[in-house]
Amino acid sequence: MSKAVSIAKEQVYTAVRAAMKKAMAAGMLPEAELPAFTVERPADRTHGDFATNAAMVSARAFRMAPPKIAAAILGNLELSGTYFTKAETAGPGFMNFFLSPAFYGDVLQDVLTADTQYGRSDYGKKRKVMVEFVSANPTGPMHMGNARGGALGDCLAAVLDAAGYDVWREFYVNDAGNQLEKFGLSLSIRYQQLFAENPPELPEDSYHGEDILDLAKEYAAENGDSLMHVSEEERRKALVGFGLPKNIAKMKADMEKYRVHYDRWFLESDLHKNGEVMAVVDYLRERGLTYEKDGAVWYKATEFGGEKDEVLVRANGNPTYFTADIAYHKNKFDRGFDLLIDIWGSDHHGHVARMKGAMDAIGQSADKLDIILMQFVRLMRDGEIVRMSKRTGKAIQLGDLLDEVPVDSARFLFNMREANSLLDFDLDLAVQQDAQNPVYYVQYAHARICSILRALEADGITPRDCTMDELAQLTAPEEIELIRHISEYTDEIIGAAKDYDPVRITRYVIELATKFHKFYNACRVKGEAEGLMQARLTLCRATATVIRNVLTMFNITVPTSM
Repeated sequence: MSKAVSIAKEQVYTAVRAAMKKAMAAGMLPEAELPAFTVERPADRTHGDFATNAAMVSARAFRMAPPKIAAAILGNLELSGTYFTKAETAGPGFMNFFLSPAFYGDVLQDVLTADTQYGRSDYGKKRKVMVEFVSANPTGPMHMGNARGGALGDCLAAVLDAAGYDVWREFYVNDAGNQLEKFGLSLSIRYQQLFAENPPELPEDSYHGEDILDLAKEYAAENGDSLMHVSEEERRKALVGFGLPKNIAKMKADMEKYRVHYDRWFLESDLHKNGEVMAVVDYLRERGLTYEKDGAVWYKATEFGGEKDEVLVRANGNPTYFTADIAYHKNKFDRGFDLLIDIWGSDHHGHVARMKGAMDAIGQSADKLDIILMQFVRLMRDGEIVRMSKRTGKAIQLGDLLDEVPVDSARFLFNMREANSLLDFDLDLAVQQDAQNPVYYVQYAHARICSILRALEADGITPRDCTMDELAQLTAPEEIELIRHISEYTDEIIGAAKDYDPVRITRYVIELATKFHKFYNACRVKGEAEGLMQARLTLCRATATVIRNVLTMFNITVPTSM
């Protein structure tokens, strides 16, 4: 939290404890061990700027009604030398504290001193956390769910980093198993259809997308019908070897364009090559957690909360996708990560309990794996659901979206609703350059402040450091509301990190822009007495700093003019 907020909370805590001891010494409260209590910032500011539940949690210790305890504390409370002007009791025993102008001045000085570091904290204590997100199947193009997952995962990782975690971003490439066999089969049939008189038909459960045909044609353009004269196994191997790297390269290019930069693209095939998949089967077998039935190796998932036991190795000797998944998560822990966060589509909800149970089975803890389930995206245009790209006439892919919509808009708008909520993405709104577009609205607030500073500089007015007396002149309701909101930024980041909810930050910065516009419309900067003008300039600069820090954290452009 900001330095001023941290000091204010500590002042309330210290003053209340001292008042309790004083009340006990005076016989107003019975002698008792002081209980732990909290100091919070109430949502409703009419209840004060800070509040404590000290009287309520002390009822058992003092064997008194909370209002009587609160009255005794209030009668012995000393607030001189603190940020607070007064305290009051309310309701069933809450105590509310009201701030002095000194607090608001210190908040602004905190922001300008910390600058790019304002908002950052050590809450996470450098705990190593991996955020694995998108991890789209490399057998086809990325879709709108991947677009949402990319923005959500990257911004969550950024929030965790700002909250003091040691964050790692990873993309898991499913380049092994059934889907790759299906990819090879689909490519082979599409390739044969280009040359054979009586080519085979695509099975219903294979990949029917235009991208498969395009890859087959691309291979044929470079190599002709050479694969018509080899075995089916050789043909599939050659086509997969040709198509898979191209698909992965396209994924990487799309993610880079989306400003999502991974620390590692982890290949599932490496787990198989390194023997880690079968090693996890052996590990579970040694722990007595497997049995054999119908020639397959089964895992006793029901012992760890699963609805049914799961196959680890099929009768044909091939490990299942679930086995590879367990091996991958064990690999993550073996690399020293303390906490794993996976972002999955909501259609994977049935996989959550068995995956968390498997963490217990491999000697880790289900509590060390958190899975965020993300609801689907509906693309909207003119109030109608859109399924096809105007440009290609095909299903809209991530690449199509980024060709049509500014990256700033995509990253911001995909973080406007919590992951567990269905998201309607408005294509018309995303390209609007006006206040209706939330990211434009926030960017405009920053650009407006830069414009104000440039205009004053042209008149020979340069911002300078203010004295506390000058900052104490910021007493208009719009000024106080804006500073108060600025002071909450660090706590908002910590809250977003705790809840795995970067949406809190997009909402926070929209509200910050709104409060700035209200302030600027109500309070003149130029033309006031020099001290007040400089104080208001300080408030403008602090606001711009916080907006810049939010947008930079989310890898969104920070314009200085618009």
